[in-house]
Formats: sequence, C-alpha cells, structure tokens
Amino acid sequence: MRIVITFTSEGRVRLPINYNEVLQGFIYSHLDGILAGFLHEEGFRCGSRSFKLFTFSRLIGKVRASEGMFNIRGPFKLIVSSPHREMLQSLAECILKSPEVDLANNPLIVQSIEVKFTPPVAEDVVVEMLSPVTVYSTLHTPEGRKKTYYYNPREREFTALCRENILKKYRAFYGRGPEDTDFSIEPLRVSKRDEKIVTYKGFVIKGWMGRYRLSGNPELLRLAYDAGIGAKNSQGFGCFEVVGR
Repeated sequence: MRIVITFTSEGRVRLPINYNEVLQGFIYSHLDGILAGFLHEEGFRCGSRSFKLFTFSRLIGKVRASEGMFNIRGPFKLIVSSPHREMLQSLAECILKSPEVDLANNPLIVQSIEVKFTPPVAEDVVVEMLSPVTVYSTLHTPEGRKKTYYYNPREREFTALCRENILKKYRAFYGRGPEDTDFSIEPLRVSKRDEKIVTYKGFVIKGWMGRYRLSGNPELLRLAYDAGIGAKNSQGFGCFEVVGR
C-alpha cells in the first residue's frame, strides 16, 4: 500500500541536491511519536537485522538543478510506500491536520493525499524505479579497513543480494519464511546515466534508476512493491512502479 502526496507552493521551492535526508525527516516528523520511535529505534527484526519497511520516491514534477540546488515548481508529488498500514495511516492523518507544511524551510500546501492499494502482481512484472535501487557488500581491504562495494544491476551478486534482502524483509514482517523463495531481478533498460550517486549524512550511496523485470513468488513481489527493493529503503531507495508484464 502507498500514499501519493501532492504539494503546491505559491513560490519556487528550493531543496539541496541530496534531499533524501530532508524527505526522510519530513516523514518521521509527521508520524505519531510512539510509532516514529518504534520505526527509528527498533523496526521489524530478522535476526540481527532491523527493517523500517517503508520506502519513498524521488520528488515527481518539474524538478530542475541549478546552482547546486533543485528548483521545483508545483504541483509535485511524493510517494510513500509500506506494507505497514498503520504507518501510512498515521502519516496521512498527521499531514491532513494542517493545510500547510514545511519542507526544509519551504512553506507548502498539501493539495491532496491519494491512497493506492497494492496492485495484483503476477509471477512476472516489469517495473520502473521511482528512486534508485542500491545493493552493496561490506568488504575488507588488505590493510584491514572496511570498504563498501555497490553492485551494478548486471553483476551476478545484484540479483542474489536483492533476493536475500526481500526474504529477510518477509521474515521480519510476517514472522516466518515464505513457502516459495523464488525471486529475481533482471535489468531491461538500464544505462550508465541511470546510475545515481547520493550523499546521505556524509556517506556516498550509489544506486540505479531504470527499468527491470521482477520474477518469482507473487507474495515476495508484492512485498517488494510495498517495502522497496534492495537496501536503504527508508533512506529513499528502492521504490518502484509496476509498468507492465
């Protein structure tokens, strides 16, 4: 399930190029305090891993880069998605309490909030990324230092790690593993320009936009639609839309 928030503004909206942290902060600040604390501090656990189980899109609208900032003309949209309906309900209700909200010192008017239920998903769907999908491993250099390696969609490890990730999310949310663990992701239309490098709280994250084919257990595909695919979903990665079969 997801909500689509449409904003308008009387003037130009200016946001930093790396605005993921701004959007994440906006979401957390518009949740019930107890729920926000649970998601931020604890989340849904699978072993030692913790998942927030929500994701969000990049801003959708007339977004233009200029002088190291994004200039945005309204109306524009933000999609927030999660299998945790209480989280989405809390977010929508809190935003609707005030006709005006603030986003990084930009006064905005909430024009509408639309609820979109998870669509029926077959065993094979084509998806378009709404925010970059990122997959990585933490490696060790010969000197003993840690190094993060981000995979591109054509590397074999990319689909294996996406599958491992969605299986852990399933266990975290449902408290058990799925009967069918089949899941794969295949790049269909992904070029070098789809690579996005995002700085989040001082850390560099590499992800990929583009079009992909998801195949496997429809339960896992639906969870990927709701919670996001790949890693760092609650930081604004891995949100997609189904565009075909």
